[in-house]
Amino acid sequence: MKNIFYSVFLICCCWSCNSLDVFEKNVFFPKHEWVSNNQPSFEFQIVDTTASYHIYVVIRHEDAFRYKNLWLNITTQAPNDKPLAQKVNLVLANNANGWLGTGMDDVFDHRIRITQSPIHLKKGIYRFTLQQIMREDPLLYLLNAGIRVEKLKL
Repeated sequence: MKNIFYSVFLICCCWSCNSLDVFEKNVFFPKHEWVSNNQPSFEFQIVDTTASYHIYVVIRHEDAFRYKNLWLNITTQAPNDKPLAQKVNLVLANNANGWLGTGMDDVFDHRIRITQSPIHLKKGIYRFTLQQIMREDPLLYLLNAGIRVEKLKL
């Protein structure tokens, strides 16, 4: 019995050591409403410049969310660079399957990659700012939004 316990423990330890997450942080929206002037900002540090990374936007919403997509202004500031803003259309649903994220009861989570291919990042601190730019303000039934950075397996 002890051997089984130690084997399971060892497997769990090895599996957790292979985690490729570099950073993930989400901001909760009070009353489940994202007001356009609420612009969550996220900072993370890159140390390994030899690795490749993917960057994701993380969105959690209720089933009552009225739109199939979410338009954001994403401002990125790399170390020693000026901020770079870009408009991004995050597709949350399609006609065939409904919500594209994972769901439980009436809450859906989306991890949407915003890097087209793996990228190399400079050493230092990065800052991301998210702003919803939908026509509806506040945007109802959104629970939180965030940024996730993953290091690719070699």
